Amino acid sequence: MITKEEAWSLLKEYNKEEFHLKHAETVGFVMEYFAKKLGYENEAEFWGIVGLLHDLDFEMYPEEHCVKVQEILNEKGIDEKIIHAIVSHGYGLTKATAKPEHEMEKILFATDELTGLIGAVALMRPSKSVSDLEVKSLKKKFKTPSFAAGCSREAIQQGADMLGWELDDLFQQTILAMREYEKSEQVI
Repeated sequence: MITKEEAWSLLKEYNKEEFHLKHAETVGFVMEYFAKKLGYENEAEFWGIVGLLHDLDFEMYPEEHCVKVQEILNEKGIDEKIIHAIVSHGYGLTKATAKPEHEMEKILFATDELTGLIGAVALMRPSKSVSDLEVKSLKKKFKTPSFAAGCSREAIQQGADMLGWELDDLFQQTILAMREYEKSEQVI
């Protein structure tokens, strides 16, 4: 099993832009948060590593996102469970064909785009923070397709549907996870 520190080093081999590194760290933290919240405490580090590595190939291979990562991780001897989870977050969005099956994979699918949207909303707030962000404000921006247009609303909704969650619940829990991340000032 790859450690979080090893995953961070691997991520930095393929990603140099601060934005991508921050997004990876955010998603990794959010995934750990959900693991603990949903009773998967023993798998929290695994969930976090999947979140950390989910966009490993995006910066260098955007046209092969969620496909090239299989080759990279297989060459590194990374566990197939990690590879499947990472690849499945691109289901229907990229050329990847692996479908999210485990609850963890569905959460990654749902929160990847959502963390980006929440981050964009937070930057527009006077506080520049999620600490005072409410679901109502997020919903307003969610319904404005031109705002953070790169964040797929369809993927967020599809992820909530896969989980059987109301969109408001997904929003609320992801906001809470990002508040915890913000408080932690985590840097791997």
